[in-house]
Formats: sequence, C-alpha cells, structure tokens
Amino acid sequence: MDSQERSSEEAEGAKERGLVYVWKAGSCSVTPERLPGLSGKTVLQAALGIHHGLLLTEGGEVYSFGKLPWRSGPEELCANSPILENTLLGHHVITVAAGSFHNGAVTESGVVYMWGNNSAGQCAVANQACVPEPQPISISDSETSPLLSVRILQLACGEEHTLALSLSREIWAWGSGCQLGLITTTFPVTKPQKVEHLAGRVVLQIACGAYHSLALVQCLPVQEMKPIPERCNHCSQLLITMTDKEDHVIISDSHCCPLGVALSDNQPENRVFCSSLETLEGKSVTGSQSEDCQKPLVEEHMLVALESDGASMLSGNDGQEDSGISSPGNILFPDKKGVKEYLSLSDRSLNESLQKNICTEPEQPSQEEQLGACIPGPPGTSTSALNSLVASCASAVGVRVVATYEAGALSLKKVMNFYGTPSSEPGSQSGGGSPGPEALKDSREEQVRLESMQGKKSSSLVDIREEESEGGSRRLSLPGLLSQVSPRLLRKVGRAKMRTVALTPTYSGEADALLPSLRTEVWSWGKGKEGQLGHGDVLPRLQPLCVKSLDGKEVIHLSAGGHHSLALTAKSQVYSWGSNISGQLGHLNSPTTVPRLAKVLSMCGDGVWSTAAGLDYSLFLADEEDFQPGLYYSGQETTTENNLYENSCTKSPVLLLSCSKIGYISNVIAGGDNCLVLVDKNVMGYIASLHELASTERRFYFKLSEIKSQVLRPLLGLDNLGSANTIQLLQEMASRFSKLCYLIGQHGASLSSFLHGVKEARSLAILKHSGLFLDSYTEYCTSVTNFLVMGGFMLLAKPAIDFLSKNQELLQKLSEKNEENLQLVEVLNALFFMPFGRLHNYARTLLKLATCFEVASPEYQKLQDSSSCYESLAVHLSRKRKEAEYTLGFWKTFPGKMTDSLRKPERRLICESSNRGLSLQHAGRFSVNWFILFNDALVHAQFSTHHIFPLSTLWVEALSEEAGNVNGLKITTPEEQFVLVSSTPQEKTKWLRSISQAVDQALKGTSDLILYGAGGNVPRQEPPISRSAKYTFYKDPRFKDAVYDGRWLSGKPHGRGILKWADGRMYSGTFRTGLEDGYGEYRAPNKALNKDDHYVGYWKEGKMCGHGVYSYATGEVYEGCFQDNMRHGHGLLRSGKLTSSSPSMFIGQWTMDKKSGYGVFDDITRGEKYMGMWQDDLCQGNGVVVTQFGLYYEGAFSTNKMMGTGILLSEDDTVYEGEFSDNWTLSGKGTLTLPNGDYIEGLFSGEWGSGIKITGTYFKPSLYENDKDKPKALRKLGILAVPPDEKWKAVFEECWNQLGCESPGQGDRWKAWDNIAVALTTNRRQHKDSPELLSRSHTQTLESLEFIPQHIGAFTLEKYENIKKYLIKACDTPLHPLGKLVETLVAVYRMTYVGVGANRRLLQEAVREIKSYLKRIFQLVRFLFPDLPEEGSTIPFLATETKGRRSFCSGKSDSRSESPEPGYVVTSFGLLLPVLLPRLYPPLFMLYALDNEREEDIYWECVLRLNKQTDMALLSFLGVQAKFWPGTVSILGESRKVSSNTKDYCFASAVECLQQISTTFTPADKLKVIQQTFEEISQNVLETLQEDFLWSMDDLFPVFLYVVLRARIRNLGSEVHLIEDLMDPYLQHGEQGIMFTTLKACYYQIQHEKLT
Repeated sequence: MDSQERSSEEAEGAKERGLVYVWKAGSCSVTPERLPGLSGKTVLQAALGIHHGLLLTEGGEVYSFGKLPWRSGPEELCANSPILENTLLGHHVITVAAGSFHNGAVTESGVVYMWGNNSAGQCAVANQACVPEPQPISISDSETSPLLSVRILQLACGEEHTLALSLSREIWAWGSGCQLGLITTTFPVTKPQKVEHLAGRVVLQIACGAYHSLALVQCLPVQEMKPIPERCNHCSQLLITMTDKEDHVIISDSHCCPLGVALSDNQPENRVFCSSLETLEGKSVTGSQSEDCQKPLVEEHMLVALESDGASMLSGNDGQEDSGISSPGNILFPDKKGVKEYLSLSDRSLNESLQKNICTEPEQPSQEEQLGACIPGPPGTSTSALNSLVASCASAVGVRVVATYEAGALSLKKVMNFYGTPSSEPGSQSGGGSPGPEALKDSREEQVRLESMQGKKSSSLVDIREEESEGGSRRLSLPGLLSQVSPRLLRKVGRAKMRTVALTPTYSGEADALLPSLRTEVWSWGKGKEGQLGHGDVLPRLQPLCVKSLDGKEVIHLSAGGHHSLALTAKSQVYSWGSNISGQLGHLNSPTTVPRLAKVLSMCGDGVWSTAAGLDYSLFLADEEDFQPGLYYSGQETTTENNLYENSCTKSPVLLLSCSKIGYISNVIAGGDNCLVLVDKNVMGYIASLHELASTERRFYFKLSEIKSQVLRPLLGLDNLGSANTIQLLQEMASRFSKLCYLIGQHGASLSSFLHGVKEARSLAILKHSGLFLDSYTEYCTSVTNFLVMGGFMLLAKPAIDFLSKNQELLQKLSEKNEENLQLVEVLNALFFMPFGRLHNYARTLLKLATCFEVASPEYQKLQDSSSCYESLAVHLSRKRKEAEYTLGFWKTFPGKMTDSLRKPERRLICESSNRGLSLQHAGRFSVNWFILFNDALVHAQFSTHHIFPLSTLWVEALSEEAGNVNGLKITTPEEQFVLVSSTPQEKTKWLRSISQAVDQALKGTSDLILYGAGGNVPRQEPPISRSAKYTFYKDPRFKDAVYDGRWLSGKPHGRGILKWADGRMYSGTFRTGLEDGYGEYRAPNKALNKDDHYVGYWKEGKMCGHGVYSYATGEVYEGCFQDNMRHGHGLLRSGKLTSSSPSMFIGQWTMDKKSGYGVFDDITRGEKYMGMWQDDLCQGNGVVVTQFGLYYEGAFSTNKMMGTGILLSEDDTVYEGEFSDNWTLSGKGTLTLPNGDYIEGLFSGEWGSGIKITGTYFKPSLYENDKDKPKALRKLGILAVPPDEKWKAVFEECWNQLGCESPGQGDRWKAWDNIAVALTTNRRQHKDSPELLSRSHTQTLESLEFIPQHIGAFTLEKYENIKKYLIKACDTPLHPLGKLVETLVAVYRMTYVGVGANRRLLQEAVREIKSYLKRIFQLVRFLFPDLPEEGSTIPFLATETKGRRSFCSGKSDSRSESPEPGYVVTSFGLLLPVLLPRLYPPLFMLYALDNEREEDIYWECVLRLNKQTDMALLSFLGVQAKFWPGTVSILGESRKVSSNTKDYCFASAVECLQQISTTFTPADKLKVIQQTFEEISQNVLETLQEDFLWSMDDLFPVFLYVVLRARIRNLGSEVHLIEDLMDPYLQHGEQGIMFTTLKACYYQIQHEKLT
C-alpha cells in the first residue's frame, strides 16, 4: 500500500481491526479472551481444526496455535500463543483453511501449500504419514497440452479430504473417501484431480464437513436450451411416464435412476432403493437397512406412478392422514397458511378438500417463495416430447380432455411468444432458481437432475407446481395435467393466463458479473449417514448431486460442520440439515435429512448474515438493535450445578455474545474444541456505519421480497385486471421491481462478504458500480410512474379489493403507513413508491462514512460525490412522482373521449390553458381554443376536434412588442404557423418558458438523463433552432402523408434527412428550407414492372438538377446532367438489359429530356456507330456512320436517315460521292471511284451491297499519272463530318458553368477559384460519408489542391512548371472541375473510338478531336491563370540556363543566332498533352496501327530478315564506316573483342534506349528518347575513336539505321505518324526535328531496302 492509503487507513483506525477472541466450545455462557502474542497485527482470516487453529494477517503471514502434533519440537504439545509459519514467509498468503488435523494455505499466485496429518493423503503427499512444514503441491490440468498449472482461489479441508476451487471455478480434490466426488475407488488420491461432474459449471464456493462436501454453484443461464431426452441415459427407462386410471391420467417425471447411488461398505451388495411409495406412507427414510426396503430394481421402476396405492394427493379424505405434504421427502408448505395462499392462486374450490388432507406442523409461517403464477417453461424447448405426450394422452383419456390440454398448450405457446423471451422460472420469486429448463450438461448431470432422492410422489398438483417453483421446470412443464382432477378443472388450468409475467428477472449479465449471484444451487456429495447431504435419505453419494429443495432459495454461503450443513440465504435465513444430536441445526423438526429453516430469533427477526458450523454445534451472526452483530449459539449446552455437569441441547439458537462486550464482530469461526471471532473496534463510527449500511440493505431486501411475494405475485394472478394495456404496464412495473429487488439482494450479499474482508471504503459496490443502482432505480421509477398516470392503482383496487382487505395489516406494515382508514389506493401507492426512500439512506450513510476520512483524501471526495449523486437522484425521482400525480389529477378532472385518446403512459402534463390564460390570435368570437402542453406534444383543442403538434417539430418565439402583439407567442410547426396571445406578461413568460423547456427535453430524449450529482438544477437553455426529428405531413400537397426523419431548421426540413411517401417513393439526402436540395438518393416504385426507378445525384429546390445517375425500372441507365427533373446537358444513356454488352448506348448532349446537339450512338445489335448531330431524339445534320463490316459514311442526315450529299467508303477503298435518299441507299448524281483509280460518274439508284443501277460514264485515268495520288475523295474525308470544335460543347459548357461563367471566358476569375474550392470541399465531405474511402494519395492530392497558386511579377519558367504541376494534380481527381472535364472527355473519346469506332478511316478525325480538346482546355487554363502567355509565345530563359549548351550537330556552342530570342515556347501541346494523351493513348494508337497496317507489315518482314545477320555483317551491309565499328563490347558485364559471330551487342545501350519509345506517350517524350539514342551512339563512337569528332549526316545515318533495325520496334510506323501529327509545331526545324526526320527516313529506308 502506498503511503497515502496507509494514512487514510490510519484515519479509519486500522490498528483496531481484526482482533482475535477465542473461547471453549460447548457452553452457552462464555467469556471470550484475546489471543495473546499478536501484538497489533490485523488478522484477516482464521480457520479452526479439532484442536488447533490458523490465522492469516494483513501482511499475508500465517500463524498456528493449539495442538500441533505434526510439528517436531516442543510446540507439538500445545502452542498457546500463535507461532509464525516461517516456510510461508514472503509468499503473501491470501486464504487459509484447516481440516480436522491438517492445514492448507493459498498464495497470491494461486499456489497451494499443505501441511499436517496426511494419513489419508489429505495433504496430497504420497506415502508420508504427516507433513511437518507447509509444502507446495502441484495441481495441473491434464486436458491442456502443455500441462498448465491451475491457479487456486479457495480451499476447504475435511477430516480426510481437501477440496480446492480454481480460478476457472472448477473443483479439484485429493485425500480419501467418497466425499472427493471423483470417479475412483483407489484411495488415497494424492495427485489432485478435477471433480469432472461439476466441470463447466460456475462453482462459487466450497465447504467440507468431516466426511461430506458441499458446493455452491451458479445456476445455468436460461439461454442455453437443449432438447430434453426422453429416456434416462443410464437405465434406458422413460423419464416421463403416464398411467391411466378410470377417469384421469397420472403423468409423472419422478424417475429415479438408481445408478447414481453409491453404497458404503457396511450395506448389502444389491442396490438399495427407498421407493417413492414408502416415503409417502411416512416410513422413516433412515430405515434403509431394513429388509422391506430392499426391493429389486425392477419393482422400483414399476412404482413410478404410485399405482399400488390409490391414495393420490388430491383424492379427498380417503387417503391416509399423513399424506404427502409433511412427509420427509418434501417440505413444500410447512404451514397451512402457505397452502391456502398458494391454492388461492390456482383454484379456490380445491381449498376445502385439501385442507382436511394435509397435516402440518404448528410452525411459524416461513416465507418460502412457492407462490407462483402458473407458467410452464418455454414451449419451444422440446415440442416433440410434448406432442408425443399429447398423442398418448388422447388414447388414454379420450379426446375431450386432451383437446382442452392442446388448446392450453397452444395458447401457452402464444403467450410465451407474446412475451418474447423464454419465460424465466416462475416459482422462486427472487431468481435463485435457474429460470426455465436448464441445459443439461451431459448424461451424468441429467441423471442427477432427474434423480428424485427426496422420494417423490407422482405428479399431483402440488408436485408439478413444486417442480416448477423449485427447479425452474427441469422438464417439459405440463400446464396442469393434474392427476385425479376433473376435466373442468383441467380446462380451467389449461387456459393460459395472459398475465404470466415472470417475477424472476431474466438473466442480467452485468449485475451478475459485478455482484454475487443469487441464482444458485447447492450440490452435495460424500457420506450421508446423518442426512448431512440433504437429499432426504441417508445414502452416500460418490458424485455431486443437486439438493433440489434449496433451488430458488438464493443461497449465498455454505458451512459444513462435523455431520451437519448450513446454508445462508440472501434473505438472511439459515437452512440446516444433518445430525441434530446436540441441537446444532437450530430447530427440532424431523426429519433432518432435508434442509429446514433454523430459528434464529434475533431482535430483528431473521437477520443472520454469517454462519459457522463446528464439530457438533453451529454459530450464527445476526443483527441486533443498533445494527450491531450478535452471536448466537446452537448445540451442546453444559451447565454446572452442584458440581455436576449436565448436558442438554439448545432448543433454538441462544444469544452468546453481543457486540457491546468486545466490539463489532466481523467473522465467526467454529472448530472442534474452540470457537473464534474476529472483532473490529468502532473507531470514528466507521465500522458502525458499514454495519448499518449492510444491515439495512438486508432488511430492505427482505421487505422488497415480501412485497413481491405477498403483494405483487397475488396481484398478477388476479383475473379481470382491465385492459391489456394496463396489464402490460403492471407487468413492466413488476419486472422492473423484480430487477431492483434482485439487485438489492445481490448488494446485501456483497455487503456481508465486504464486512468479512479488508473493508476498504472505495471497494463498496454502491461506489464502484453506482451506475447499476442509479439505472435500476430510474427504470423502476419510470415504470411505476407510467402505471400511476394510467390510473393503474385505482384499477387495481377494484379487482383486488377482497385480497387487499384481507391483508390490510400486512399492507400497512409493508408500506410503513400507520394512519387509520387509509384508502387502498393510497396504501398501494405508498407501497410501490417505498423503495425510493432507500436512496436517501444511501446518501446519508455515504456521508457518514466520508466523515471518517481526511477532507483532502480521495476516499472522502469519492464518498462525498456519490452521496450527492444518490441524493440528487432521489430528488429527481420525487419530482417525477409529483409530475405523474399532477398528470393523473388532470386526467381525472377532464374525463372524456378526447382526453382518453390523448392519455398515454409516458405522457406528462406540463400546463394547460383552461384558465383562459392563452388564446388564439384572430380567433372567432365564439370559438373555444384550449391549449394543453404535454412533455411530448402541444395539443390545440376546439369544440369537437383537436390537433396534436409534436414538440420535436415545434418552434416557439416571443413576438416583439412594437408590432402591436402585446403578449404574443409565435408557434411554428412544419405545416402551420399561429400566434398565441396570453392574458398577462407573466402568463406569456410562463408559457414561453414551459414550451421551451418541454421542447428542449423532448429533443434530448428522456428527462431521466439528468446529470447525476448536478443537483438537478441544470441551467435551462433555449431549444436549438436546428434539430433532428421525425414528422408525418398531413396536408402539404406535395408531401401529404409522407414521413420525414432528419434535420430541421425553423419548421422546415433542412440538412440531411429521409423522406418516405405513402406510395413507396423515398428520398434520402440533403434538404434546404423544406425542399430536396444538394446530394440525395431517390426511389420511385414502378407498379407495372414491380421494380424501382432509382436516382442518385444532385437536386435543387425539390428537383433533380446537376449531375446524377438515374436507373429506370426498365433497365435503362442514364448518367449525366439534369435540370428541372429532366435530362439536360451532357449524359450517357445505356439501354437494354444490363449485360456487359448492352444493346445500345448514347453519349452526348440532351435538351429537355431529348437528345439534341452532338452525340455518339452505338447500336450494338446492328453493329453501327453514329457520330453526329441530333435534334429531338433524331439524327439531324452532319454525321459519320461506321459499321463493323468496315463501311464508312459521312454526310447529311435527316430524321434518322442518310439524306442529301455524302461520301461512302467500303473496306477495299471503293468510294462513292453523291446523293443519298435513305440509309445506305444511293439516289441521284454521284461519282463511284474504284480502288485502282477508275471512276464512274452519273446517276445512281439502289441499296449499297445489293445491286446498284447506274446511268453514267466510266473513266480510266491516264496510266502515266502519278499513281501515288490517292483518290481525291480520301483526301477530302472529314469535310462533311461535324467540325471538331462543335463536338462535346455541353461538356465544356458544364465545366465553364462550374467555374461560374455564363459562356467560355466570360466571368470573374476569383469567383471561379472560389467555386473550385467549394467543389473540392463539398465533394470531400460527401466522400467522407460514402462507404468507399479515399485512398491516402487521393486525399493528399485534394489537400494540395486547396492551395491556389499565386502569381506576382514577371512570368518565369518556374511559374510555368508550377502551373503544369497544378494541372497534373487537378486532372488526377474527378472532384476538381478540370479533373471532371478530363475524365468526361476521356470517357466520350473512348466511347467514340473503341469497338465499332476503331475504324482506320476515323484516324484523322480522332487526331483533330484531340487537337480541339487541347485548344479548348488551354482556353480554360488561361482563364484561370491569366498571366500564362498565349499559344506559341516564349518564356525567356534565365541567363544561366543557356550557357554552355552544346549543339549536337555543329559542335560549336549554340548561340542560335538565326533563331529568335531563346526561351521556352508555351504551347497547349506541351502543357496539356502530358495530362491528356496517356489517358487517350490506347484508342488513338489502335487507330494508327490499323491505318499503317500494310506498310508496317512490309517493314517488319524486312526487320526480321536483316536481324538474322551478325553485328559485323550487318554493319558492313549498311555501309557503316569501319572506324565507327566498336572494337570491344561489354557482354554480361565483361569486355570482349568483337568477333565475326558477335550478335546483338554492338551499340546495345543505344538500341535499349530507342526501344523505350514504345513505353512513352507524348510526342515530346518520344522525341527525347530519339535524342538520347543519338547521344548514346555518339558516346559509343567516342569510346571507340578516343578523339573528338563531328558527325556528318552521311556517317550518322547508317549507324542510326543499324540501331533502328536492332531495336525491332513492331509499330514503328504508328509511332512515327503519331509524333508527326501531334508534335509541337515549333520543334519541327530544331535539333529534335532533324533527329525525328532521320528516324522517319530510316523507317522508309527499311521498307524499300533491297537485300542483294
């Protein structure tokens, strides 16, 4: 502990804690003595054996005292003062345990040390009679590989065995005897083994008696359902049997598998079984050795259904008087009252017959929780078993009864489904029993579950109920197939009640994880001679078996004595069973083989919170007055009279010690000879406050349980509780109450264990987990106030009148109301609001605790804060109660149809204007306007109508005075606006404040979300003008009946939202002042096609406007621009099925939903592509058509047909120029030119390709004309097509518009930059919301684009480079207007020239189109960067850049005297081709390749032939001068002489360089490659010549030709033509131009090269 803690500990008086007092057992009058020799050490825990004890101090040290025969040395006789166990020093022990004669300790790291007597292997050491010093033992799990050592939490020691509880909540055992629970008969067991039977279950605590073992196990959560098998896995006998009598059926599940019983040696060999019958006849179970008990197994199986004796439970007086209920096997109702109350739930007519039949013992009523609303377990678990059962019933009983049962089962199923969750277990009200059928872990466990060693009767009414209440229906519960009951009764019970609410809270993981669970079972095993196992018999058990009668009793702690066992419950009651020779059970009831309540009568009822079981006595720690613990003793009583010792037994526990003598007892330990208590002195009242908190919490739990069992459960069981709505509210209240009750029970248990421990304030549950408590109270408050508002308590009072009036005192006692003649309603009211008072107690106690600390300490702060938290919650909840009562008063005052329709559970009244304080402005003279403000709506009521305005969409503002509206409030709702006039300014302020607060509250959600600890007075603020809310329109013509959910601003949808119309249309996106505006998604169902039209894109003022994608239900998809809900601007329409090759595609310009302007139409089915002008959806004007068969047409179109002048080319260069009348139909004057140059002029008519009539003249041009001349028509191609600048106008216009310009170049540049910035940020924001995340590089690009390049001063090359960089980035992202433009252009270009459009005739068209793009984009760039010089002008170099640049050809330093001022020439080619061309390259290059196909084939053939030669041969063939031949070449990094067979090594670097021409895109890059190639050649030659030299073209050309040949570039012709078409014009006469000409010459040279 650090110093700070130490100091605060001292503030609490740490030294006065853990004092040890000891006295001799066996007497009622004792004087405890301090144990000497501990000198101020705080003892945390102690353990006692028969003659010795162990103490564990705060530092983790262990001391022994008493007789220690295993030690060598003088101490072995008797150590009066404690001796330190040195072996354990430095190990920090956390818990110790003592058996009769051996000891164990567990260290912080989970290691177990054992020492002491080892005669039975109980110290886990082999072959050693005793272990003198603590010795570590290894516990390892063999199931894990590698072997993991198991960490241990807790130890328990018996006489000859030891149990350990591991961190994973499993039990390990060693020693001897059946009490180990291991599947073995070889003892001793010295290697710790796992008790497999409980593996997989959560064991909470273990305890060892002398020869028996107990385990506290958490119930299984209800979730894990498995089907229940029909037969026992061991003896294959049916688990559920059915016997039919004359008029009824007995269904029994009391199968007991005999294989679970292990006999001890002294009993006869054959399996002994005490049949259910004998138990019923009242024979003593202990007679298990008597002859008549040893029935053969077979007979036992026969006896399952009690046929041998007709005396069944409910048969009236003719059964034996000592029939079932008080017989040893069953302690269901130990008192008449319990039976009566219980029966009053099921059927009162049974009352009389039962009462005569039951003989009970005159005991005090012990509140056992059997009263249960009858709920069978969830029907879904094993329907098959249910159905087969029903079928067999039918044959046995006749159809009538079974029909009833089936109906019952069905309605039950409905009910269960209605309540959703599998119903939790009905009987045990506080959740101890596991809810619902449990998952049976495995066969063994199942056999144990169905074993009924308590000797059950056949399933009579009580039995079925008992099963349910005890075990939470471990089998399929039958809803009342009661044996020997008339069919009428059957029907009555079979009818499932609607109100089957389970009062056991369903499994709440959170609270169970943080606090001790109350849903527990007790399992016992070992020797049972004295009944200490609690199974109703005296048989031993080899394996753990569940003590069924403790199911649902919420056991929280077990103690095992010599031959008896104690179980402490959360309700502070103790159940005891086993040997009672000395009266150690605390009661005198027999038999003692099943758990019974011990009678510890402390001042405050059963207030036991700690127990200890000794050899033959028991100690109980119970609350006395002033919350002090008192110690009670039950056992041997030795009195000395006249020096004679008299031994007698205590009848019931006797008060042994009260707190006043020695201090506050925190722990009590019982052993053999001695008893021991640990005592704390009450320094500064700290300990007393803790005890008070714990004690009051336990009493509070007891009280809540009482209310639940005595009031809530009977109420839920009543008939005619009113409407389903009320019942539902009652059930909700009941289940929240149960949840709260369970939490309090858990907290009580946790406080009891807290008192046993170190008692650090900060580990108190109400501090650490305050959220749990605050939430549970708040939830309960909500449901109870809802019930109150709906008049629930008044409704309850009527049907419950006789129940309540019978129990008047009980109710008054529970509700703490003592006034005379109170009304029932008020009593109930007080009763259900009673729990909230507890919050004040918490606050007060925490404050008391805080005063024990320094003000500066963190503990003080924490306690103080928590205290104010609970206090403010209490205040808040009482305010909620007042609101509820005020609202209830309003509903009572104004009954009627209208108010009834407004009445809702969560609705609370804030204020209303029945005092005429508020009226409507300009209202008619006689009109009535009544305004009611609720916490969720403002209601405006008139004569017969009323309108509800939800507060979430209501805006209120005070009108200014000067407008003459003196006290006006303006109310705005989505579809109304009205002004309210108040009578006085005060009234105005009141209403304004109330409405504002209510609106604010409604928007925040619930008013429960108060800031805990803020004292509840949060400063009120105005409700926001902008908010999120849901609203249904009721009269707006466009939105009628539509539901809007999203952001609002002053009464109008504004921001993101979703709007759904009644007819199925839906819009999801942004709104602005009530209309769709911005980006959004829209769906409209198409009824005829049963599909949706779907639009995603931009909106403006409620209409589609801007870019979007519209998918029609027909399968068409339009992607492009909209305006006023119509396609307008540039767009792409895909028609036909959405397969990869859709039948047609149009990309181009639209006007008012029609194609109009330039567009490309690809008719995939006909294999034609049209590129030209459109008007009203028709081809009109000039255009070009290409087909997949190589036909090419350009010319005029009219109404979708070729009409007018045109040119038609076929694949083989046949050309027709002239008139057309229809598609591919010639008609009129024209000229037909054949591929060889012959032509015909005249009149033509007919369709191309199917015979044409010609009237005309045939010409054969003179054979001497230059045959290089192509037909004239080919040179004229493109004249009749659409001029390139007319194409894609809409795309560029869109870009200009985005920049804010009406027409190209007209507009404000700064505004344009603003628009770019806006476009980037909105697009980025929108992308944030979209599922596809932007890549990192993309995000970086966007960030860098947000910076606008600035230009001041003269324009330099650096600025030019900056612009170039900016453009490259801008074109990289479609979010930038220029990027969007480039993306669209690339799309349309590819769309035009791919597929059918890849026609060689289109090459020139394609090149012109690119040049047009460049020109138009350059215009945009110059608009954005005005200081960029115009096309063709130069940027001067800085002086430094020109110096020393040597010309390649002349060798002199190049002064460029003949060229103009040196500098960098600005061209659109140089600036924009790097951006544009790489994207357009594939389709363009394809066209070049097609166009140059023939000549490239010739060239390639030649290249392949010449490349077969060696380097020498080729060089000499090409005429390269010998002096330029390389002498050595580098082959694989080493230099070699060139020999006659060297191949592909000369000028290799130049060849490699030239090959890169194919990997570049722009002409400029390609020219650089050529230039580098020349430089590489010069470099090579220089190395060879070793002297400076100058090239002449005659020398250079052959060398370059050699390099070109060796480079083997497949499409060299295309590369050459591409460079030629697209290179910068100014480069043609420069150095690069000359080099390019050389390359071109090489290309033609190779084609015509004649190999001689």
